[in-house]
Amino acid sequence: MTAWGGPIYPTTVTNLPRKLIEDHNKEAAEKLPIIRLHDLRHLHAMMLLLAGVPVHVVAARLGHADPAITLRVYAHVIRSAETAAADIFAKSLEEPC
Repeated sequence: MTAWGGPIYPTTVTNLPRKLIEDHNKEAAEKLPIIRLHDLRHLHAMMLLLAGVPVHVVAARLGHADPAITLRVYAHVIRSAETAAADIFAKSLEEPC
């Protein structure tokens, strides 16, 4: 850690998740997988998309200038959500009104 108000090295933030997980795993019975800081960004985006947040809102949160970028990167998440929606719809047709 730096003195109050002092600058920190960029690698300090980047390496923080690894350090925290490694410290946890030293004594934990159930080990956590090592993830990168950037993996948290992807997790955030996927959770928002799966929760039904519109793509343009997720794109803005990620800093993408164009939602098409978000669509290209996370197309697999959107396709899985579409499949789940189709399954829910099919089940609703089977149930009596």
